[in-house]
Amino acid sequence: MSHMLLVEDDKSLGSTLSERLKKEGFAVEWVETLAHARDQLKSKKFDLLILDVGLSDGSGFDLAREIQGKISVPIIFVTAQSEAEDRLRGYEMGADEFIPKPFHLRELLLRVRHVLENHARASVVLVGDIKIDFLAMRIEAPGRVDDLNQREAQVLKYLIDQAPKVVSRDELLDKVWGQEEFPSNRTVDNVIVRIRQALGEGGSQFIRSVRGIGYQWQVEGQND
Repeated sequence: MSHMLLVEDDKSLGSTLSERLKKEGFAVEWVETLAHARDQLKSKKFDLLILDVGLSDGSGFDLAREIQGKISVPIIFVTAQSEAEDRLRGYEMGADEFIPKPFHLRELLLRVRHVLENHARASVVLVGDIKIDFLAMRIEAPGRVDDLNQREAQVLKYLIDQAPKVVSRDELLDKVWGQEEFPSNRTVDNVIVRIRQALGEGGSQFIRSVRGIGYQWQVEGQND
């Protein structure tokens, strides 16, 4: 069952969407403010974020910017702001869909299923006989399975998403740990060591160290 966070401050619309999504078999947490959304994201894992842009305590764009690169969750924006510039800004913030109000409930449900299906496919990376499953946070290889913690999964996902770019330690610290924590470059190095171990004998080949800069994911013929 997919678990989604609905952030909508219109009580009537929020109630209607929450009830309809639950009726369709989804688990839904409905909150009305960015503050409550942040609390939910800190304590729970979601498969989808349905986010209103205009909220009583700020813009939904702000929340999308905060979690970009830190939490791997697809985003659907619902908003009365339907100008092209607003849609572009939403996609720049990582939106998978942008639905202008008013909208038909059937349209929302179709887009929800489309985003969830696409995200599920994108969450699995195959490297030879190794399967990296970011939803389950594990690496599977013949005869073994290695679980990843949240930081390890986030670092590996970011390296793969940015490939073939070389990612600096500072960039990883910013995108994965953020400004509220104060880890060191050594923290990044330790996470990389653990990921390489989970990847097996080819770990050092898949994640290349670039002296004085950081790390690069390099796999030929990668399928995702």
